Amino acid sequence: MFTEESDMRIISGRSGAPSITASGTFTGQVLQDPVITDRADVKINTVLFTPCSRTYWHHHSHGQILQVFRGRGFVAGADGVPQLISEGDTVWIEPGERHWHGGTAESLLGHTAITLGDTVWLEEVSEEEYAAASVTTGLADDK
Repeated sequence: MFTEESDMRIISGRSGAPSITASGTFTGQVLQDPVITDRADVKINTVLFTPCSRTYWHHHSHGQILQVFRGRGFVAGADGVPQLISEGDTVWIEPGERHWHGGTAESLLGHTAITLGDTVWLEEVSEEEYAAASVTTGLADDK
């Protein structure tokens, strides 16, 4: 659909406000900087996970895009098999796919999260599930 009027917005960098400490659906220390949060169909946040911090299991009605800009981390999908993600990676998570993401034990993870539609939060990622991520991705062998 073509329109002559523009609803385009430019959001300039950080607002200068303090980062938000995420809680309730995260394990460990997680900081968020909101980019776009006033729309029902899309939310954008930059998120910094300290080592060992992570989201709870969750899913999004229309999917999610993660663009990693710092460090290394894990993302695990519906099959529960964690994968290593690093700076420069982009992750597409299908609509409705149960997943979690967060930093490794040795590295923080910074990503921009583009969330499409609603988010449904589920249970906490267990310590056993998180510990298995290092083994599954081969990071346990690096020690």
